[in-house]
Amino acid sequence: MADADNRVILNVGGIRHETYKATLKKIPATRLSRLTEALANYDPVLNEYFFDRHPGVFAQILNYYRSGKLHYPTDVCGPLFEEELEFWSLDSNQVEPCCWMTYTQHRDTQDVLAILDRLDLDTDKPTEEDIMKKFGLEEKYRQGELNCWQRIKPKIWALFDEPYSSSSAKTTAVVSVFFIVISILSFCLKTHPEMRVPVLRNTTSRTADGNITWRLEKKSSEPHDAFFYIECASNAWFTFEIIIRFIVAPNKLDFLKAPVNIIDIVATLSFYLDFLLTKLEQENDMLEFFSIIRIMRLCKLTRHSAGLKILIHTFRASGKELILLVFFLVLGIVIFAALIYYAERIQYNPDNDFESIPVGLWWAIVTMTTVGYGDMAPKTYVGMFVGALCALAGVLTIALPVPVIVSNFALFYSHTQARSKLPKKRRRVLPVEAIRAKGPKSSGMPGSGGGAGPQTRRMNAIKHNHPVYGGALQELMPFRSTYNVGMFISDTQSATTALSSLLVTPNAQLAMNSTTSSAVTIGATTPHQFTEDRNSEKDLLKYPVDGAVIEPLVTSSGVSNMSNSAEQRSRGSTSPVTASPTSPGATTNNLVAVNT
Repeated sequence: MADADNRVILNVGGIRHETYKATLKKIPATRLSRLTEALANYDPVLNEYFFDRHPGVFAQILNYYRSGKLHYPTDVCGPLFEEELEFWSLDSNQVEPCCWMTYTQHRDTQDVLAILDRLDLDTDKPTEEDIMKKFGLEEKYRQGELNCWQRIKPKIWALFDEPYSSSSAKTTAVVSVFFIVISILSFCLKTHPEMRVPVLRNTTSRTADGNITWRLEKKSSEPHDAFFYIECASNAWFTFEIIIRFIVAPNKLDFLKAPVNIIDIVATLSFYLDFLLTKLEQENDMLEFFSIIRIMRLCKLTRHSAGLKILIHTFRASGKELILLVFFLVLGIVIFAALIYYAERIQYNPDNDFESIPVGLWWAIVTMTTVGYGDMAPKTYVGMFVGALCALAGVLTIALPVPVIVSNFALFYSHTQARSKLPKKRRRVLPVEAIRAKGPKSSGMPGSGGGAGPQTRRMNAIKHNHPVYGGALQELMPFRSTYNVGMFISDTQSATTALSSLLVTPNAQLAMNSTTSSAVTIGATTPHQFTEDRNSEKDLLKYPVDGAVIEPLVTSSGVSNMSNSAEQRSRGSTSPVTASPTSPGATTNNLVAVNT
């Protein structure tokens, strides 16, 4: 009995767990360490605490109380495990080191999903409400309070910045990509000698005999005029696009800070400056050098290609690995440049190509990156040995960070593909109503005057021989069909008090006849006198005596005992009921009721 009193039953998600109360006290300030019978989820009939939580996670949590080690179950998602730990008032940082890497994978996944949300890689057609949300006009859109400009502005923005919003937006995106490609092709082809027009100059000269002659000389070459008109048309579109996108941008400052927009603005301005200086007949080589930024217009294609966005952010996410790669490369280049310089000077070498350490830096870069131009090569045996070490070190140094970069790209790309197949609309799940704590006058409790609570419904199920509760009580009290237990429970007393009083009645004997007669013998020393009226059974429950045991005694006495008992009941005697002694041939069946 002492061991049973120290145990507690926990029903979590339909799975029953049994442990000692002392085990739950090992981790203080948690939900399980503060269990009391006054909690709303305590079932007094089944003597258990019910929690509608994940049973698989709770098995690991209960094991944490037993062993002091918290392990992560691999069959649940990380956020679910964190929610369960938060419900049971446990710290998620107490996960064992063996499970820490597996447990924290969901955090890396959440970071990747947050990056993908910022990249806006959705290729589905956005709704008007989604577009209005970017401008902060969703409330006015729902209420129909938008003015004319507020209705037109998001549509124009979607036309230039959301290629998948409509067919017109797709057409605009195709036109933009067309001008980008034409501009870059024009910038590259106009440098080809066959695509340039020579600038001729007429020069005169005097010959040896004094005659004057003239000839045409090629002074320089210029691009064909067709390239100028192509660039004018392209930059006119780029200028129009930049102005419109700036006017309808949701946030002007964010628009100006975007790297792609900065490149587009600088490339467009370089064209106008070049055109202005050409008209003024002022050559500026520095401006021509900066015109190379027009090649960077290729970055504008990232607005229309999700793969390019993923590639750029892969390098951004792999920044630490790339910095580590550059550091080891620089370290190896400096070391092997110094080694090859002194190695080539050890032996006699008239054809030494390494005149200084800075010259050796170029050789070390080419060797470590496994390019090998062959313009410089060691001639001595020691130098060849240093060259072999340099090549091997370069292969290992470059190969080690590459798998990390590849895995980051695969991670971004796989999540992007998964998001594209994810349904946009989910079924709404209503929030669960919190369980109200039991109070002294709570609704549904006996004596509260409210409706039938869970405890009342459970006791009614016992009265009406419920297949679960009634069967359990029948196993405890086989005399239930003869001795009407319903009379006890139907009283205004609490159902729990009635049941516990019936099952624990010290030093009391109950004799019953299962056939034709029955007699009741109560051998108890109690200060209370039990009346033989209709409420005598209630008094029996109200005044239990310590140390008594209920025993149904099956006798074969005559009907006289029944009639005597009836007469005594009719007279209203206040003396205890005394049963006639059982005959020697009577069979007795003793049942000891145990407090469960």
